[in-house]
Amino acid sequence: MFGVVPKKLWEKKYPSDEENFIQLVARPILVKTPKELIVIETGIGNKLTDKQRKIFRVREEWDIISSLDALGIKKEDINYVVLTHLDFDHAGGITMQEEDRVSLTFPKARYIIQRQDWDDGSNPNKRASHSYWSINYGSLKDSGNLELVDGETGIVNGVRTILSGGHHRGHQIVIMESNGEKAIHMGDVLPTQAHFNPLWVMAYDDFPLDVIRLKEEWESKGIEEGAWFTFYHDPSVMACKFDEKGEITDRYPDV
Repeated sequence: MFGVVPKKLWEKKYPSDEENFIQLVARPILVKTPKELIVIETGIGNKLTDKQRKIFRVREEWDIISSLDALGIKKEDINYVVLTHLDFDHAGGITMQEEDRVSLTFPKARYIIQRQDWDDGSNPNKRASHSYWSINYGSLKDSGNLELVDGETGIVNGVRTILSGGHHRGHQIVIMESNGEKAIHMGDVLPTQAHFNPLWVMAYDDFPLDVIRLKEEWESKGIEEGAWFTFYHDPSVMACKFDEKGEITDRYPDV
């Protein structure tokens, strides 16, 4: 997760166990507007094999349906699903195993994906095939729910996506604005708050120099605007604000 950064540096911000494993989450984000419900990212899903669960050391079951139920929201109520990219840990919940069949988790939603990432996920190269799994999104093609976008696209009032590249060619970030507040979801370009340093890029990044540039650009812009940054993989910080030195000035949860 920290690429070539020496462990002596990154473990000060992100502790590991004796085998150098770190704790990560795959936490979808629910956006509520006056008229729409939007899910950003979908979690790892419930289709992992026993071998895959062991490899990735899965400790908790995927529970997006019950999490929504607790808020009084049914899966049929979701209007849009936005994917930053189609890696299995972000796109695993596009579909779900229900008894003997695999079906769309949110059957009435429009699934927003950058065309570049869809093309790459549909024909992955040898490296990408380890994270692009067609079982997660293959059934989208003929479902009528797929909406491919190119570049910056408004989803609903106050929510837009921007083609960023970096992690993958088709990676996109999500900008949310309401009542003078802004939140920036950078997906795997900024997976945890510990990755604030532009040079701290992941070994998973296809284009690390682009990731460095993107973090310099969007972190600077977000700090200037007092924006929140949301994190999909950070187990302790769901969102925060930074100062110019990368120190957290406000955070959620506030602990």
